[in-house]
Amino acid sequence: MALFAGIDCGTQGTKVVIVDSEQGVILGEGSATHRLISDSNGRREQEAQWWIEALISAFQQAVAQAGVDASAIQALGVSGQQHGFVPLDEQGQVLHTVKLWCDTETAAENEALLQQLGGVQGSLEQLGLMVATGYTASKILWFKQQHPESWSRLHTVLLPHDYLNFWLTGERVAEYGDASGTGLLNVRTREWDRHVVNLIDDSGRLWNALPPLKSAESCIGTVRAEAAALLGLSTATRVSTGGGDNMMAAIGSGNIANGTVTMSLGTSGTLFACADTPVIAESEMIAGFCSSSNGWLPLICTMNVTSATTSVQALLDEDVAGFNQLLGQAAPGAGGVEMLPFFNGERVPQLPHARASLHNLDSDNFTRANLCMAVVESATYGLRYGIELFRQQGLDAREIRLTGGGARSAHWRQIVADVMGCQVVCLSVKETAALGGAIQAMWATTLADNPQQDANTVLDTLCQRFVSLDESTRTQPDTARQTQYDSLYQRYLQRLQQAYPEVQL
Repeated sequence: MALFAGIDCGTQGTKVVIVDSEQGVILGEGSATHRLISDSNGRREQEAQWWIEALISAFQQAVAQAGVDASAIQALGVSGQQHGFVPLDEQGQVLHTVKLWCDTETAAENEALLQQLGGVQGSLEQLGLMVATGYTASKILWFKQQHPESWSRLHTVLLPHDYLNFWLTGERVAEYGDASGTGLLNVRTREWDRHVVNLIDDSGRLWNALPPLKSAESCIGTVRAEAAALLGLSTATRVSTGGGDNMMAAIGSGNIANGTVTMSLGTSGTLFACADTPVIAESEMIAGFCSSSNGWLPLICTMNVTSATTSVQALLDEDVAGFNQLLGQAAPGAGGVEMLPFFNGERVPQLPHARASLHNLDSDNFTRANLCMAVVESATYGLRYGIELFRQQGLDAREIRLTGGGARSAHWRQIVADVMGCQVVCLSVKETAALGGAIQAMWATTLADNPQQDANTVLDTLCQRFVSLDESTRTQPDTARQTQYDSLYQRYLQRLQQAYPEVQL
């Protein structure tokens, strides 16, 4: 038995899987929730300590379910929510609550930075992508301006998964995939960009606070004694570089070769493909990130998917099963009820200050079922907007691999298939980001022990072994509903442009 662990620190909680690489199976899983600090001004933050507490709880659950001795785990890999900002002082203390990917409080700082870069085109030319509200760069500028005393103590800038790696190993490092979502990395050259850094801070403090970058197949160290004691691990347990949650979900969904498209129906909605070379996108809304498999991961992110449906679910005082039952009672088009689901602002299209709204209500169509249908349809239309951007770049979706909590709903899967006009299928393992972490840990360990092996071949073999499709979830578009949804999507675009004329369609 050869044991490995994958950890995924997301917005809503931390998940852990324990994998036996010899049998090719997941032996145990665990999870623990996170709280969220939020405000109407766009503030979305968490305490870094909450992640540690959730990690310990989820890890203990997974080990207990697996029925194994944690000290036998050879290596682990960490996936984390992208774009967060974890500022550390020299002693490793966190200087501020962590601003998350969904934080839009720093929209003004992002706009100022973008203008300094020469606008959208200047940002694309300098970095290979457009700095967006929610990326780490504007959070750093906000921190410098709003908290000068803490800024004076800044020693290291880390992302959420980097911080967990630091807690595990004591090492302050970053990896190309997650680092490409900071707005500080040139995604073409895979280097921190001195020009952008100096626009935020030309004193050298920020430049010196950026951690060294490691390639995805590397081990960054072993587990330090204090963390090992809390988790039951050995101090010989290796830790791989890990990566951003989307990058690790790409590994966990087998999206490591050209032609595969993954869509996540999570708190946010993500759509990503795989590329061997940097993606020079015509639209700045396609983020040409680096992957955590040493390639590139063209990605589109919308900010309101299960975060939006959860808001409606809570309003109606329904659990997930009740919400899905109501969803199944509504017809396509929700009886005419239309929603713009921008509870958290929006990134694609670029509407950081947008708010959610309901339209076209009357005494007949204002029902619980139609409200559920309207929020699911509108969240899905947002991802259709992204699919159309991909298609303009020649990244067509012949099959979409679905992940995230929303993918567990058969009703929602059918809506996605009908709206996108292609078949969809889920993965057998639902926690793809955590599985990606475990696969990366196996990859790094194999290459550390046998450095003469070809890295790409090793990763491909591991993905073939551990990634499988759940054929029971495969869903084909219904021709009649697909035609209907083509019209409904156009109606959504009209409503979107009426509310926000600045959106380019």
